[in-house]
Amino acid sequence: MFELSLLCPEERVDVLSDALDALDALSVSVEDADAQTPAEQALFGEPGMPPPKDGWQRSRMVALFAQEAAAKEAAVLLGAQDFFEECRLLGIQALADQDWVRLTQSQFAPVEVTPDFWIVPTWHEPPAQARQIIRLDPGLAFGTGTHPTTRMCLRWIARHDLAGQRVLDYGCGSGILAIGAAKYGATHLDAVDIDEAAVTSTRLNAEANHVELVAGLPEQAQGRYQTVLANILATPLKVLAPLLCSHVAPGGSLVLAGILERQAQELQDAYAPWVQLQVADSEDGWILMTAQAANA
Repeated sequence: MFELSLLCPEERVDVLSDALDALDALSVSVEDADAQTPAEQALFGEPGMPPPKDGWQRSRMVALFAQEAAAKEAAVLLGAQDFFEECRLLGIQALADQDWVRLTQSQFAPVEVTPDFWIVPTWHEPPAQARQIIRLDPGLAFGTGTHPTTRMCLRWIARHDLAGQRVLDYGCGSGILAIGAAKYGATHLDAVDIDEAAVTSTRLNAEANHVELVAGLPEQAQGRYQTVLANILATPLKVLAPLLCSHVAPGGSLVLAGILERQAQELQDAYAPWVQLQVADSEDGWILMTAQAANA
């Protein structure tokens, strides 16, 4: 494996990425060339949304090639292009052979939800203190437990009695919230998502955790539920307010995540015609908002 490194301004990142892809690069990554210096530039975004910018003012691009000849040829061809003006070749170097599967797996350790509730990849043994676990490997759908929004939802589940409840996981991703609800007593679980890959991922993860649920597209959600969970993002949550509230049974709970602290008021305003949202948890700038539907 050989690594081709380039230095380029922000406005060249997109065209260089396309060119490297056309030159059969195995992967292309972009990072701040001024990282760990006073000139470092922070870029913040939300999961599932496009990045706020294509790159940094000075971006370092790294492309991987299977063969040294391919990396050298790419460097020569790029250097001859008009769009390579203001860009610079930093070098080509061989990468040491590694067990990439093991290296990737090492980045995903068990995740603590509560002291006795853990998310554990299949290649790890559960921690000794774990009394409840979800077996989950990184996959195509969002929701491995490493993000604060997922952990806050699971903490809420662990702290509430869901025994015998009908639960809806709207925007299920990996299905982790529905699986967590099943681990804590829910007996009828619907998990829905607009992404077919997420539906497939949810079904597979449910099987791996010996959990029975029904996964499908959003129209799968029918009727009312004692608990409605939605870990998406603030903007779709606002649009979905009337739909999600219509699915909450009288006296039932609505649990929303994917919300930044600064977005609390706009969510409260959006849901005010139906329920009174409150901040129930917070972590790393993200919040969990919950509400209880009025009794009939």
